[in-house]
Amino acid sequence: MNDLEDKVVILTGAGGGIGSAIAEKLAVKKMKIVLFGGNNIEKLEKTKEKVQLYSSSLMLPGNLTDLDFMTSAIETVLSTFGKIDVLINNAGLAQNTPFEEITEKEFDRLMDINVKTPFFLTQKVIPFLKRSDYGTIINIASVVSHSGYPLQSVYSASKHALLGLTKSIAREYYKDNIRVHAICPGGVYTDMVKVSRPDLTAEGMILPEEIADILCFLLENRGNAVIDEILVHRSNKEPFLV
Repeated sequence: MNDLEDKVVILTGAGGGIGSAIAEKLAVKKMKIVLFGGNNIEKLEKTKEKVQLYSSSLMLPGNLTDLDFMTSAIETVLSTFGKIDVLINNAGLAQNTPFEEITEKEFDRLMDINVKTPFFLTQKVIPFLKRSDYGTIINIASVVSHSGYPLQSVYSASKHALLGLTKSIAREYYKDNIRVHAICPGGVYTDMVKVSRPDLTAEGMILPEEIADILCFLLENRGNAVIDEILVHRSNKEPFLV
């Protein structure tokens, strides 16, 4: 197992259920956590309070779809910590809308957060990951990266795109010793799943902390064996079914 102490991680979506669990888990490992983007200050501050118990942190709220914000925020990360070792693209939006009722505004909103943000944030961070001896990108995708579900057409399309992005840059940057992974969970009981799947209840659902444990495993067990993608399903369901 590799020592994660003092490695710097940029994490988007840190105010949400999975993001907050990831931030706390990595802080326990003494990583320096950058809570990157998002405008729900109250949620970000709650996550920062947890992180501060274990390690250093930096909170940079802002519009994740704004490329100028990305650039200035990355400069702040570098001036504060001097490096970037890990990028976790976790921020995401869901929808539960009949296909024929989806508006251009809703389409753009989901694609901006779920595809545009990880695409351009990764592009801006890559040069600094090349300088790290631990350069790693982890994209939090979904089981809908492989499947399609009713009322989730835009969400499904965006997560397919995120998985495609993961596969492409994994091959493009392997020569630079940058590891790129996708975690595709199904049925994690968060506020987002309450929107996309209101038919589900908390019973038997995956916990955000379980996704954080899997992500931590990827980081701590960086070696010659490489895991490209992890599909995570509920224990009471057959594989590939949310």
